[in-house]
Amino acid sequence: RRHLLKQELVTLVLRRRRQGRRRKLWVHPINVLRRELLLDPARHHRYFRMSAEEIETLLSFVGPDLTKQTTNYRTPIEPKQRLAVTLRLLASVDSICSLAFTYRLGFETVSQCIMETCEAIERKMLATHLPRPTVETWRQTSQEFQEKLDFPKCLGLVNGKHIRHFLYYKGTFSVVLLALVDANCRFTAIQVGDFGRNNAFLPGGKDLGNISYTMVGDAAFLLKPYLMRPYSGHNISYEKDILNYRLCLARMTVEKSFVILAARWRILYQKINLLPSKVDTLVVAMCILHNFLTKPCDVEMWRQQGGAGMRQGMRSIAIQANRVGQEAVSVRQKFTKYFISVEGRIDWLYIV
Repeated sequence: RRHLLKQELVTLVLRRRRQGRRRKLWVHPINVLRRELLLDPARHHRYFRMSAEEIETLLSFVGPDLTKQTTNYRTPIEPKQRLAVTLRLLASVDSICSLAFTYRLGFETVSQCIMETCEAIERKMLATHLPRPTVETWRQTSQEFQEKLDFPKCLGLVNGKHIRHFLYYKGTFSVVLLALVDANCRFTAIQVGDFGRNNAFLPGGKDLGNISYTMVGDAAFLLKPYLMRPYSGHNISYEKDILNYRLCLARMTVEKSFVILAARWRILYQKINLLPSKVDTLVVAMCILHNFLTKPCDVEMWRQQGGAGMRQGMRSIAIQANRVGQEAVSVRQKFTKYFISVEGRIDWLYIV
């Protein structure tokens, strides 16, 4: 009996040793993933929504702010991994919990890395990639709209989207993103929630001739002297119909910008399970990165990747009843007359 008992004890000890024995890895799985992605630029771009070179450039902006001091108790997470975790969250529909398992990090650690990285992006890149517009900036933007869209004295295209987020104890809510977009699908000014980032200001209008500088919005915005919206109703005159069509052609650019934003940052395809203040920080960082990455040659590629998924996460703001002033009516009437004049008309619109 004693002999059998000893054998059972030895077997139990050996079994526990085998269960507790950890496999030693020459290379961490995350590092293997990085190397595989670097060897395949297309997969790298699909995974992070940017190239390895663009990540290195981005790291040159935010790397110093993401560097933590090494202590006797632990080694900090390197800046490149902090940035990788953040980009993967923005570029996918993965949850923070899923990323924590993927990168072998704690849930709170991943959450903190993401917020610190987004704050660093805003702090270090806002002034360079989403700067406050100047009078010279406005004039250059207006010239680009004239050259690309045949729209005179346009300072930008305005649109707004609801970005849904979820609070487990209150249900679904949304953060409103208002954006002003130039002719190159880049954000000129944004307002997220209750906080504006480099709010736009208009240049003086005394030296602008018969037509004032203006912005273009849809029916969700009120008609203002500096903001055009389409005529409402179905039975409208030919001249008004031409203006509505020209405004529609211009607004396609701002719609394209939001399609690109959501196609690149697919976290916008879903409800974001974070506090509103944290959602604001993420959205600002995504808009800055949008400007950082957007190139004219890439616009069509990203537009094709966008689709119905954007409508699940971002929705247009509601149409407002319009109470207009006489000055706003007068400005819109001037644009109406201009677009049917010999100087302002587009000939191909009249080809049957």
